[in-house]
Amino acid sequence: MIEVTDRLSLAEEEIVLSFIRSGGPGGQNVNKVATAAQLRFDARHSPSLPPAVRNRLQKLAGGKLTRDGVIVITANRYRTQEENRKDAIGRLLALIREAAVPPRPRIPTRPTRASKKRHLEHKKRHGDIKKMRRRPTNGD
Repeated sequence: MIEVTDRLSLAEEEIVLSFIRSGGPGGQNVNKVATAAQLRFDARHSPSLPPAVRNRLQKLAGGKLTRDGVIVITANRYRTQEENRKDAIGRLLALIREAAVPPRPRIPTRPTRASKKRHLEHKKRHGDIKKMRRRPTNGD
């Protein structure tokens, strides 16, 4: 089990790791050794995630989320498989931790009398500026 928060943990079987060749400079080593880690996590069907966390995670994942609800993270910052594996898992856990925090509820407020007055004054000034840009009429 991988502990995400004190109340949330993931089974290691839910994370699928594969290693692919990394791009960029590195000569023969880049062409020969598969050091980049590609992590896949099925967020939509994960039994470890509560529904609220799952929904927030899918919104946070953005472009990392496939149509099937699988989060794909590719880590190739480091030169070794082990460091890239740790990096990919760390990025997934950070994403889940962020989704585990519920958003603060919005407390509706009313505008004050002074703010309404300022707003109307600003609108009046703006309207006057726009009125000055118009072509003058014959009656003026």
